[in-house]
Amino acid sequence: MKTVKIGICGLGTVGSGTFNVISRNQAEINARAGCNIEITQVGARRDNPACDTSNTQVSRDIFGVVSNPEIEIVVELIGGTTIAKDVVMKAIENGKHVVTANKALIAEFGNEIFAAANAKGVAVAYEAAVAGGIPIIRALREGLAANKVEWLAGIINGTGNFILTEMRDKGRSFEDVLAEAQALGYAEADPTFDVEGIDAAHKLVILASLAFGMPLQFDKAYCEGIAHIAPQDVEYANELGYRIKHLGIARRHDNGVELRVHPTFIPEKRLIANVDGVSNAVLVKGDAVGATLYYGPGAGSEPTASAVISDVVDLARMASAKAENRVPSLGAIPSSLTDRDILPISEIQTSYYLRLSALDKPGVLSKVTQILSDRGISIEALIQKEPAAGQEAVPIIVLTNIVKEQAMDSAIGDIQALEAVVGAVVRIRVESLD
Repeated sequence: MKTVKIGICGLGTVGSGTFNVISRNQAEINARAGCNIEITQVGARRDNPACDTSNTQVSRDIFGVVSNPEIEIVVELIGGTTIAKDVVMKAIENGKHVVTANKALIAEFGNEIFAAANAKGVAVAYEAAVAGGIPIIRALREGLAANKVEWLAGIINGTGNFILTEMRDKGRSFEDVLAEAQALGYAEADPTFDVEGIDAAHKLVILASLAFGMPLQFDKAYCEGIAHIAPQDVEYANELGYRIKHLGIARRHDNGVELRVHPTFIPEKRLIANVDGVSNAVLVKGDAVGATLYYGPGAGSEPTASAVISDVVDLARMASAKAENRVPSLGAIPSSLTDRDILPISEIQTSYYLRLSALDKPGVLSKVTQILSDRGISIEALIQKEPAAGQEAVPIIVLTNIVKEQAMDSAIGDIQALEAVVGAVVRIRVESLD
């Protein structure tokens, strides 16, 4: 049986999982690959006690792996977009195939990386870059190849989903749950990428490019975080029959593509609305197949390693195949990719949940509804709550029908300018996903 030698760069959470799963399931993996997959060298700054590397060559110089002439496949599991990019580009230059779990690297530099790989006749695989162990890249690139994908929506950041789940189930504040997420290791000391939607945007950009056959355009994605979500918003969502999820949404239109990450009201009867904790899920609507849902662990050492190794197996199977016989990096041949316009958030159309606080005076509610009416915004539901003990302001909840965001921006500006309105108006977009 032929031997395919691989080198692993990085022995952290995912690197150690990859090393251990290959070591443990060697026979099954080799049988599926049709060859003997051998970890020839590991590049790591320090040892990881979770791995027994006593029989494997370990180099403190990561680039030693990339320059090793015996290695056919380089597995980049360093993270970040500086050294990791240098490793990937050097591997390609040296004629090696690459497997990576690095969503930021692919989202921000994928166009450049794929072009270099095409020129050199090697492949770059990145199943683990989105949604951990869920094989969503392969599903979009191969399983749904017959479909014109109309839209997709995903819970693609486990930290944000954990926070919103805890807020719903236990009535806790965002700040309180975030602190626990950091203590549990779900969130970094600096949680910006997770709670502000940047991590999800990296993943969404990759999914949208695969779904719609277009180059990666991370700089045009709209990001909104979850820090402004209050326990009362979660409570009102439940009361109205919705769940709040931090969604990445991509939708195809004749004039461009929506590419947006933000908190979203979803009807509680939708399957994706019931994905809780750190789990991920992606809902894809194709014209032929209809709606399909992909669910599972979105992170973790061995779940992510599962996706990494699936790419290693694929590359080992077709390492000697001609470049034109391989599945293209973004699912379609490079010459067919269309540079579609990304619609600004002001142009998207959706329904809205609004929460405002107003002094309990006659005529306030009528002024609010008149402002909405003047902009052609129809109201689906309107609730005025009793003021909390010792408070003069009353919460007003509005659910609207579908309207362009530009009109809603104007209406919110005028509502906030009312003398009786206290503080900022909270706006959360609503998607039916049907």
